[in-house]
Amino acid sequence: MLKYLDAVTVMNASVAAAQQYVQLVTDRDPDDGEHVVPGELRRFMSRLRLLHGVPFSYLVPDASLLPIESIRFFYIDRNWTDALVEGALSVGTITTADRTQLEAVYPTLRAEIDEAERTIRQPRGEALLKAGSGTITGFLLRSRAVSGWPNLHVRAYSRDVVKDDALTTEAESNPERMKVLRMERLAPAVLLVLFDGVPAVVHIEEPRQGIQFGVRIDPKGPGNQRKVRIRDKNTGNLVDVNGNPEPPEATFTNDNSVLVPFRKNAPGVLDVVELQKRLAAKAPPQAASLAPNEFALQMLRFPFRQVFGDPSDTEGKQFYNLDAFQASIALPDWQATVAAYVQKAQT
Repeated sequence: MLKYLDAVTVMNASVAAAQQYVQLVTDRDPDDGEHVVPGELRRFMSRLRLLHGVPFSYLVPDASLLPIESIRFFYIDRNWTDALVEGALSVGTITTADRTQLEAVYPTLRAEIDEAERTIRQPRGEALLKAGSGTITGFLLRSRAVSGWPNLHVRAYSRDVVKDDALTTEAESNPERMKVLRMERLAPAVLLVLFDGVPAVVHIEEPRQGIQFGVRIDPKGPGNQRKVRIRDKNTGNLVDVNGNPEPPEATFTNDNSVLVPFRKNAPGVLDVVELQKRLAAKAPPQAASLAPNEFALQMLRFPFRQVFGDPSDTEGKQFYNLDAFQASIALPDWQATVAAYVQKAQT
């Protein structure tokens, strides 16, 4: 288990990932064919349709409509957003001739704005979807999860085709997955998401970028108590002290977890040395101490997923712990993969 990625490889991979993220969030002006309406005006009107620039008080007139730790799903009234666009266009209609000309071109303008709505947010590497938008739905989420994980993953499906606890890499262009027209934090703890259509199931998941470490709260224990589930040091599987594998949702016991110690007179600050000793005493295979990489393996925390609208859910379960560790590639092969990725990103 004493194998490491060297610091140079890690640093180069981090720099390459940061450069690709910059490209991902860069606003682009797509060359999407010939249109009657100029592209800049077309995209400005599309952004209005997607509520860009609309004051938040127009969306949520009273704070009690969006309390702390809540989510609100909604439909967008097309008549309302069409009136918003018409109001913006009316600024340039001074004479009767101007209004007549606008009325003549408005059907074409509206069709081109419908098409442009799908180009405002285009994930890198996906085909440009040009079909006009239909019903637009969405949700407002007010939660500490938004501020704690700014890059939350949101996926919507027209049919329940993905298991609630399954990993997926289906692109937005997949017929069963709905396109996200807008996804933006309006405040540190408020997230707005708009979908192109009416989803049957929505997944909200913690981001998978990078590596996360942490401890967990025992739902049945005191509120100020934290625990760490034990993993096999060779496989990374969650186990009890007898080496038997356990599912992620198994309850905390004295056999499958250790109590997290905190520094004296410093609540909330982990006593890492003592925690390492407690994990070494229980984590199989038994050893006098944990190597740094073995300690990191014990502290790994994988994302959680919240599922809304699953029609086949008969148990009322909506919150899934995707706590699974599967080493599917040998370390030398992974090092070669990372090196090739870094070289490609730098060229």
